Amino acid sequence: MKNNFWVRLFAPFAIALVASTPALTHFFLGWPATALTEALIYGAAIVSAAFVLGWVGEAAEIDLSGGLTVGLLALITILPEYVVSVYFAFAAGTDPEMAKYASANLTGANRLLLGLGWPLMAWFGYLATRKAQPKVAGTSREFGIRLESEARIDLAFLFIASIVALLIPATAQIHLLVGLVLLLLFIGYLWRQSRNEREEPELEGVAALVGGLPKIGRRIFIIVAVLVAAAVILMSAEPFAHGLVQAGRELGIDDYLLIQWLAPIASEAPEFILAAFFALRGRPGVGLAVLLSSKVNQWTILTASLPIGFIVGGGHGAAILLDPRQVEEFVLTAAQTLMGVGLLLGLRLGFRAASALFVLFVSTFIFTGTEARWFIAGIYMAIAIGLFIGQRRHLGPTLKTPFR
Repeated sequence: MKNNFWVRLFAPFAIALVASTPALTHFFLGWPATALTEALIYGAAIVSAAFVLGWVGEAAEIDLSGGLTVGLLALITILPEYVVSVYFAFAAGTDPEMAKYASANLTGANRLLLGLGWPLMAWFGYLATRKAQPKVAGTSREFGIRLESEARIDLAFLFIASIVALLIPATAQIHLLVGLVLLLLFIGYLWRQSRNEREEPELEGVAALVGGLPKIGRRIFIIVAVLVAAAVILMSAEPFAHGLVQAGRELGIDDYLLIQWLAPIASEAPEFILAAFFALRGRPGVGLAVLLSSKVNQWTILTASLPIGFIVGGGHGAAILLDPRQVEEFVLTAAQTLMGVGLLLGLRLGFRAASALFVLFVSTFIFTGTEARWFIAGIYMAIAIGLFIGQRRHLGPTLKTPFR
């Protein structure tokens, strides 16, 4: 039985290491590879490292104590999602062409969470409920994911961050001052979350195996795994980004769209799988809470990191300038975020609300013209305003939550 425990513990990490081996050997030995091959092998390495961070990040909750630890863990676990965007922002300091890719990854990652991730939680949760209680589950109209009252903290910070982020398309730039405000919001969010009463985490799968290690052994295992995974991600960022751009050009695919959607899918795969796992196990509220917290992190620290990376990379001025397409993408992202906040003010995500998020998200791929996308952004914003008015009894208490 004991031997079986060690096999089950190390097998997933061994698989992740094997999946990273082609990238590691290419990085150190430099064997010939096409741009598409580079994008695939380094993308696989990032996904593998992201899974490792997800496993040990969950297990590390057992040892969490204090705001500093919570903050450090948050920064570690979100590393896969941000490393590509930060690299592009850094590179834009010397090559302005790279700036559009930084904002593309940012807007794609954010819209993917709300437009696809949140609806998936509702649909998976509905299927799990129907499977568990087929006779009394009710219709899809009656189904709804319930969130704990603590989720109002996330909603409050997400609302405030969205209002601040509207300055980006309004000024057609991601200015350092806006980034600093969002960075302060992220710090405030972590501080506020660290003051909540922390319950013993319910670990499952690989995370439960890591959590089952003795205290000292568990901490050493987690630290080593985090360091190795972080090194793989940092090593893979540049070749993955360049390979993706070059592969798109060689294949005749819009490289902007590849960076906007393929890169976030790769980095967020473990988080989506974890959330879907909770939903399919009949705990969709936990899955949605995971994605809600991720959305707050992305909309604050990821956005804040771009102008900082740009300046550190040698960029002139204190802002990354945006072209009309990037402005359009930011308006869509901010409007979608505000609609998402409005939908959750009642701490419930129903089947129809989730479907509306998904339909509007997909419509931006069908109607690609500028006027059509501005119209969709207007629909997002109109729905958001309507929800804020209709749910005004919840809006005030929600915005006060972080200051209590």
